[in-house]
Amino acid sequence: MQIEWVPASKGQNVAVTVPTLDALLADMKVHFADQKGFSLATLNLDHVVKLRDDAAFRAAYVAHSHVTADGNPIVWLSKLARTPVSLLAGADLIAPLAQLAGSMDVPVGLLGSTEDTLQAAADALQARHPGLRVVTRIAPPMGFDPTGDLAESYIAQLEADGVGLCFLALGAPKQELFAAHAMTKTDSVGFVSIGAGLDFIAGTQVRAPRFVRLIAAEWLWRLLTNPRRLAARYAACFGVLPRLLVSALRARRANG
Repeated sequence: MQIEWVPASKGQNVAVTVPTLDALLADMKVHFADQKGFSLATLNLDHVVKLRDDAAFRAAYVAHSHVTADGNPIVWLSKLARTPVSLLAGADLIAPLAQLAGSMDVPVGLLGSTEDTLQAAADALQARHPGLRVVTRIAPPMGFDPTGDLAESYIAQLEADGVGLCFLALGAPKQELFAAHAMTKTDSVGFVSIGAGLDFIAGTQVRAPRFVRLIAAEWLWRLLTNPRRLAARYAACFGVLPRLLVSALRARRANG
């Protein structure tokens, strides 16, 4: 039994489907070799809040082929429910997926952020991962509709360029909405939602130091660096924890 990240009354089952990095990479090898598309979302508490309030976001999430645990609360609750998963945050998936794409000569696309950030991120990724080819960079305008006509042209461009792996840096819920929509239009491109991951690589945003992440305090680092923007978001995240804890305990009993 899985934790009910979204109440059962919503009628759509959201679950972490990828338990470990090794499992993900093994599956990605098959997808890349077969030129088979996929869409990967990274579940965190902010997404749980959005999923409960936004029907379109919920439908897009359910349509994804892969979901990983992005955030220690998701990992801890899953362990409590006896369905343990590894922490696989979007920003941390870029390097291993880029490495795999480079080794298999899978063309890569970057979509989101700004043109300058995309150029810097592409240069850094290609320098770090021998054989990696970033063939497409797309910086959507402000107000970009992830399911509109411009999105359709971006999907066609990615497919025409032969992109097998596209990193989406549009932020939630826009990146997940785009990925789910794109999967109905192409069966050869794989989409991975990474939030601010490209900004971290390009150096336009500073991620919490590694030791902060190791003690599971990245959320506190982010809150202290941008309290006005994040205070309400984190308050909402803490608000769903009691219900998730109850669900995890129920799953634990069901899982024996």
